[in-house]
Amino acid sequence: MNGDLIDALEQLQKEKDIPMSSLLQTVEIAMTSAYRKRYGGTEDVHIKIDPQQRKVRLFARREEPSSDTELLDEEDLDEEDMDLGTIQSSGLYDEREIDAGDFGRIAAQTAKQVVIQRIREAEREITYDRFIQRVGEVVTAEVQRRDARSVFVIIGDAEAILPSHEQIPGEPYRFNDRIKVYILNVRRTTKNPQIIVSRTHPMLVKRLFELEVPEVYEGIVEVKAIAREPGARSKVAVLSNDTQVDAVGACVGHRGGRVQAIVDELRGEKVDIVRYDETLAEYLKNALSPARASRVILDEDERSAVVIAPDDQLSLAIGRRGQNVRLAAQLIGWKIDIRSHSQWQEQEKAAREAAAEPATMRVYEIARELGVESRDLVEILQDEDVEITSHASNITGEQVSMLRNLLAGGSGTLEELEAGEIVIEVKDS
Repeated sequence: MNGDLIDALEQLQKEKDIPMSSLLQTVEIAMTSAYRKRYGGTEDVHIKIDPQQRKVRLFARREEPSSDTELLDEEDLDEEDMDLGTIQSSGLYDEREIDAGDFGRIAAQTAKQVVIQRIREAEREITYDRFIQRVGEVVTAEVQRRDARSVFVIIGDAEAILPSHEQIPGEPYRFNDRIKVYILNVRRTTKNPQIIVSRTHPMLVKRLFELEVPEVYEGIVEVKAIAREPGARSKVAVLSNDTQVDAVGACVGHRGGRVQAIVDELRGEKVDIVRYDETLAEYLKNALSPARASRVILDEDERSAVVIAPDDQLSLAIGRRGQNVRLAAQLIGWKIDIRSHSQWQEQEKAAREAAAEPATMRVYEIARELGVESRDLVEILQDEDVEITSHASNITGEQVSMLRNLLAGGSGTLEELEAGEIVIEVKDS
């Protein structure tokens, strides 16, 4: 063998980025397979390279037995000695140089197949090692092809897959389009490693801010939380670790240039940048922007909040199909119930009236209030299947409300009112 093999190995090292030691090991395995196919036996083939003369020499080597057991025959060893491994290796090798030209055509073809297989395995392992370390990064990919569900993109010299559930709804993926993708996972397969990328992951938005906003990349501005509905809208909560740097302003950029670059990369997806606040009520108000909230009522046990918004801000706070309040709830991790001022006032009024009503009343008390005879109320209540015995019996607030409704026009029980059988006289006050 001459320098042609060395040249081929060096070229493979450059093109495939495979270490020379791995290539030499591959050639040794291939030559061992070819040698055994041609001559049989159990010898291994060892390669020695002379870098000055650029020559490659092959040696077949066989391990020599230990001198202590060399003179022993198998008949001299009992079965127990054989089981315990009495014959031990000496650690020495008997080497002899061989000529690859004597291997023959079939053996050479075997060596070629082994080399090709080993190189492919090395390529797969190198690709896996390279991309497994880049999980969580955003890279530029080029759309190569697509099928009914998935889009296949090229990242450098490796192919990645963009599954249907990781695609932005309605986004076109045309041949040779360059897009930013988030490396989600790398899996080993029987063929090439499967690189899974995403266009919908919330971390894609964070990595884009790191690329476009130097303050975020340097840690001066921190992205605290992200809520996203891919293709429609995202909310990003930011906090400044420097009192002289405005977090929202830094992310928006001059005339909105920085955030607009992110919106363009996300194919028009709206991005709301909100100010993070340690005070939950203020943080929640900020999360509902661009709507204004006037009051926030928190329930720590249920992790829920009631937000009171001006009547003209209610629809904006809820958003189209509830999108704004849904993203705000996702951003802070709490349930949010939004009410308008008028709705809240009506609810409070009803609550006050309910609180003002006594839990129970005696029959004669409600009779005095309505200006009727107690015995008539007793008769009405008994006809309504209310268990009472006298005018001193207690009745519930619901039963009191029923009596007020029934006697609002001076009539009797509901059935008798319909039949016209009883008319109750109302006393003059």
